[in-house]
Amino acid sequence: MMYDICRSTVSLSCPDSLENWNSMILAFLSHGTATPTHLGHVLTTEPDFAIGHAARGLFSLMMGRAELVSVAQEAALVARRLASSQTLSFREGQWIRALELWLDGSPSGAVDAMEQILSRNPADTLSAKVSHGINFILGDHVAMRSSIERVLDAHGPDHPCGGYVLGCHAFALEETGAFERAERTGREGLARASNDAWGLHAVAHVYDMTARPSLGIALIAQNSNAWEHCNNFRYHVWWHKALLHLDRGEIDVALGLYDSQIRADKTDDYRDIANATSLLTRLELEGVNVGRRWDELADFAANRTGDGCLVFADLHYMLALTGANRPEARQEMADRFARDAARTGEMNVRVSGPGLAALSGLNAFAEGRYNAAFTHLSNARPKMLTIGGSHAQRDVFDRMTIDAGLRAGRIDETQAILEDRMAQRGGTEDRFCATRFASIDRIRRIPAE
Repeated sequence: MMYDICRSTVSLSCPDSLENWNSMILAFLSHGTATPTHLGHVLTTEPDFAIGHAARGLFSLMMGRAELVSVAQEAALVARRLASSQTLSFREGQWIRALELWLDGSPSGAVDAMEQILSRNPADTLSAKVSHGINFILGDHVAMRSSIERVLDAHGPDHPCGGYVLGCHAFALEETGAFERAERTGREGLARASNDAWGLHAVAHVYDMTARPSLGIALIAQNSNAWEHCNNFRYHVWWHKALLHLDRGEIDVALGLYDSQIRADKTDDYRDIANATSLLTRLELEGVNVGRRWDELADFAANRTGDGCLVFADLHYMLALTGANRPEARQEMADRFARDAARTGEMNVRVSGPGLAALSGLNAFAEGRYNAAFTHLSNARPKMLTIGGSHAQRDVFDRMTIDAGLRAGRIDETQAILEDRMAQRGGTEDRFCATRFASIDRIRRIPAE
């Protein structure tokens, strides 16, 4: 019987396979580029390793790309066939069940399968990270926090993956508003796992949310070991750095990071598109002419109007399509949203509300119909958490809502949203809040003057 670094049994037959499996776990936890390489080695040497195929399927679904659904389906078929001829551990069976549930339209069921594993073995960091990741996609930050807090005691100083669990805890704390604990926990996690990009970015989130951009910029610069090894997650770290410079009013630095780092590789991964479109939108809201940068993003987005995997991704594709003024593709996206909203399922519910309203708001904003944009975006706002992503990522939609309200003259309603935004950020006033409150003051003085 072999045990991996998560103190879980694995049906592997040789030490080399176990070494590759453990390396895959560490790479996955740290968002490393080597994750698929190590998993590929395991499946090449041990093609009957059922949980390995389930991992391939689940990781594919977490990518949020329509063409990878077939990869996940094929992986599920292989894993189920192997399960019928083997005696699997509870963990292995639950991984296959999680994959099948997600493919059947229940990502929350996949989370439940992972949580059942953790109830028996809370030291299983890999399952904890997958549960964390799917809850993030679902926008359930309370579940993210409660899940990770149930396994903390099993990830003490003697656990080789304990630092990564602290990184997950830090992020969940930040997303649920416990900023001081999040900062402290994230730094403790980095001390135990210096290559944990997720933990590093959790602390960067704290500094963004509490308007301390200089501390965030220094954190990223001083912890390059946490992100240099990463897959495309390193672009997301650079995105955070750009936001922090933007909060200091350093527009040229933010735009320079866009060109030199954030879009250094012209990928169509939805997370990379989200980084790019949300930064360009922020810059345009500050009056910056971003030139032709929208075009290459819109070329990718035009090929994604039928994806329908994640509302979060779709709305960022729409930012690209509106930014580059692609009316036909925008209409295709709107038509597909209407079709998906009429269907049942966990993800389709997110299309019907808040997706449809948000999409209508983005279209109206692009067309200069600011009153309609404000109405649609503010109607979507109470449920925007459910599209997934972080507070920092969804903040681009808050900013558009607020600016639409200002341009439409709906001052009282806009002020209420600004105040709510500031309350979510611990009561701190960042540069965006300060400038928009100043705009409201100027507008209210006009009649008197």
